[in-house]
Amino acid sequence: MIHPQAVVDPRAELADDVTVGPFAVIGADVRIDSGTTIGPHAVIEGPTRIGKDNRIYQFVSLGAAPQDKKYKGEATELIIGDRNLIREYCTFNRGTVQDLGYTQVGDDNWIMAYVHLAHDCVVGNHTIFANGATLAGHVTIEDYAILGGFSLIHQFVRVGAYAFTGMGSAVSRDVPPYVTASGNLAKPHGLNAEGLRRNGFTGEQISRLRHAYKTLYRAGLRLEEAMDALRADAGHPEIERLLRFLESSKRSIIR
Repeated sequence: MIHPQAVVDPRAELADDVTVGPFAVIGADVRIDSGTTIGPHAVIEGPTRIGKDNRIYQFVSLGAAPQDKKYKGEATELIIGDRNLIREYCTFNRGTVQDLGYTQVGDDNWIMAYVHLAHDCVVGNHTIFANGATLAGHVTIEDYAILGGFSLIHQFVRVGAYAFTGMGSAVSRDVPPYVTASGNLAKPHGLNAEGLRRNGFTGEQISRLRHAYKTLYRAGLRLEEAMDALRADAGHPEIERLLRFLESSKRSIIR
C-alpha cells in the first residue's frame, strides 16, 4: 500500500491498509490509523496522529513546526480524527507549549484546498472550510460551522456551532453559534437558517433562535442586558448553547 517512491521514516507507525502515494514523505513519530489515504507529494511531519478513513490529497503539509517566533523545537503535536477530507495545498501546523501544545481537528470535516490551520487551533466535527480559509493561532471552530472561501479568522477568535462566514470575511471577534457573519471587518447578517434546516433543526427551534437573534442584535440592548433576556428562555438546548458561548467569550462577539 506504500508506493516504492514514497519516503517513510522507519519510526513512523502506519496501519497495514494505509495507502501512501509516490513522492510522499512521512516523518518520524507519525501515527496513521487504518483506511487513511495519503496522496502524492504530501509531507507529514511528527509528532502527528491521524485517525481512520481520512483522505489526504496531494501536496498537503501536515505537522510542520508552528509559525511562531517563540517556538524552540518543542515536541508539540498535530492530532487529526477520523473521516476527514483534506484537499490540495492545505497546511496544518503543530501547537506551541505556550498554549495547548497541540493543534486538533475532529471528525467528518470537509476541508478544501489551500486552507491553513495555525498553531493551537481546535476544529470540531462536521465543519466545512471553503478554499483559502485561514485560521491564525489559538482559534476554535465549533461543530457544523462553515467558513466561506478566503475567510480570515483572527487569533484567539471562536466561531460557534452552526455559524457561517461569508466569502472573504475578516473575523476579529467571536461569531456566536447559529449566526451568519460577513464583511471586512465581519458583522452579523442574520441567522444561518438554511444551515439549521439542513442539519435537522425544527421550525420551532429555528423560530426560537430567530427571537434570540433579535434579542441579541436588534433590540437595542447592551450585551449583558441581552444575555439576561436570553436567560429567561433557558431550558432549551439551543439557547443554552448560545448562552454558554456568550458567557465564555474573551474577545467579545461581532456586533
